[in-house]
This record gives sequence, C-alpha cells and structure tokens, in this order.
Amino acid sequence: MTLDSMFDAGSPKAETALTIRRPDDWHVHLRDGAMLKAVLPFTARQFARGIIMPNLVPPVVSVADAASYRQRILEARGADSDFQPLMTCYLTDHTSPNEIERGFAEKVWVAAKLYPAGATTNAHFGVTDIPALAPVLARMEKIGMPVLIHGEATDPAIDIFDREAAFMEAELIPLLKRHEGLKVVVEHATTAETLDIVREHRRHCAATITPHHLIINRTSIFQGGLRPHLYCLPVAKRERHRLALRKAVTSGDSCFFIGTDTAPHVRGKKEAECCSAGVFGGATALQTYIEVFDEAGALDRFEAFASENGARFYGLPLNSGTLTLHKRPDRVAVSVPVEDEEVVIFRGNEPLAWSLGEIRR
Repeated sequence: MTLDSMFDAGSPKAETALTIRRPDDWHVHLRDGAMLKAVLPFTARQFARGIIMPNLVPPVVSVADAASYRQRILEARGADSDFQPLMTCYLTDHTSPNEIERGFAEKVWVAAKLYPAGATTNAHFGVTDIPALAPVLARMEKIGMPVLIHGEATDPAIDIFDREAAFMEAELIPLLKRHEGLKVVVEHATTAETLDIVREHRRHCAATITPHHLIINRTSIFQGGLRPHLYCLPVAKRERHRLALRKAVTSGDSCFFIGTDTAPHVRGKKEAECCSAGVFGGATALQTYIEVFDEAGALDRFEAFASENGARFYGLPLNSGTLTLHKRPDRVAVSVPVEDEEVVIFRGNEPLAWSLGEIRR
C-alpha cells in the first residue's frame, strides 16, 4: 500500500492518492440475464474477485447450476475484464453432503450459503431446520469449506429490528459450538452484539460489513418520507450499531472484511406496494468504504480490510496488481438502465470525497 500527496497543475490544493492491492467483494448479488449485464461492470471495475450469491430463481443448488451460472457471468463481463466470480451453493433441507464435497473438490464453488427459509429475497427455498443440516455442515467442516450465513430469525412475531439478535442467540452461537472447526462467515453484520460474537469466535468465524450499513441507520429509511431504496435485509439498525460497525471495519481486526451485499432491484420493485429488499451499492462501494476509513484517520488499515482479510479467511491467494483511489470529488449517475427500467444507485448523484483511479494488473 502506498499513500501519496500530489498537487494538481495550477492548484495549490494537495490531492491524496492511496494505492492498494486489488480488492475483493466477498458478497455480491449479480442476478441474471439483462440485470447481470447491466450491473456486473460496476463490480468488475472495483474488484478482482467476488463471492456470487446463489439466490436466483430457481436457486443454484447443484454443481451443474453453479458451473452454468459462472459461465454466464464470464460471458457478461466482457473480453477486457479479468474479474473472477467465486461461486456458492444454495443450501436447502435436501442438500447432499456428497454434492457439496464434489463441487468443492472440482473448484466449481468455494462456499455454501445458508438462508433461513423466508429470511430475504428468494430465500423461500432455504433451510427450515439448521440443526438437521448437521451432516452437510460436518462435511464442510471436514473439507474446509466455509458456510456463509444470513443471520436473521424468520418468526413473524419477532420485531424486524431484533431478528439478527434473535438468530445469533438461538442459532449461530449453538452452531459455532457444535461445529468448532467449521469456517463461518456472518454476512452483512448489523449489530454491535453480532460483532462481539464474531470477535469471540474469530478462530473460525468472520463477518462481512456493507458500505450502506456504515452510512445509514434505521432513521435514514424514514427521513423526508419513506425511502424504499434504503430498505434492505438485515434492515439498518440504531445509530449505536452504525458507529460500532464503523469502529469494527477501521479497527484492523482481521475477522472483518468487505462484503458489499450489492443487491439490485428495478425501481418498479423498490417503489412497489410491497418493496423488495436490497441496496445497489456496486457503483459506489469502494468510494464509500475509503471515506469511512479516511474520516476515522485509518487509511493505513484500509488495504487489509479491502484486499487481505477475506482472502486469508477463505484460504485463497492475495491478488496481484493494484488499484489507486484519489481523494478528489466524484459523482456517479442516479441510476443504471436495465432494458426499459432502471436500478437506483446507492449515493447516486451525491458528492463523493473519493474517486476510483488506475488499475494495474
């Protein structure tokens, strides 16, 4: 990592440039078809690799499903891109341990995603009884394959703002004790208490943290009226949790790393009577993350969070090449077109303090 100050020609104002090892995104929703083609370039511009979520319809439940989806992503990325999709398997009540091991051994997928049934977008095929999944998790533990968990309880009687906490107590902590050698990633952590659980079990547990949960709290969703493009699952929490997330990412703790959870939905589905959950942050992710580190005076810790912690947890090599970010004003479009509709970009048309710069492969 290099941090340089330079002067623009004709301007006395110093510009800061930070060059880091090329980063990765450990939680990406690319969807499929026209949506895939529209949103993939934003992720591929910022990240060398991405963990691809399997919650398509139908979901990615087999080795053949994952291989086919990976090929569609490679075709959509374009010949001038070297972005590498890292595929995952969607766990169900009927997942076979042998299929899990075969896909991992053949390097078709690198992890499996556990959605509690009904917890989020296209999660209705998910797991209804996590302890009953023990044979699959035991096999994953044996072969060193991580499980990625959407950590929310689905009981409708539980307040939506308490569903992450309820899941951690009822499901995650017991799972971590039952499978002490299983690599577990708590996806898109949103509470201070979840961060504490991850730290306590950091020998085999980590967490991804999104850019939008570092910027918004639950009040943001209702400021000036209902703001559906800020609605996601897990939903943003109180301000104390947002501050805890910012402290965690800038702490230097190796158990935290990038997972944008960029999750596009067309405007019509976000502004519908029943709003789809998801924030499309793929176009402004790194600019948002580095802004948080800059504000905390922690730019020296940004490379580890963005480019090293995740790869080391997954047991994958660090990327070669570099990406430079510049501390100079930037602004991206409000939305990206998808056929005859559009997807609204998180922080689109807002002033950004940092901009993307050169990539060296």
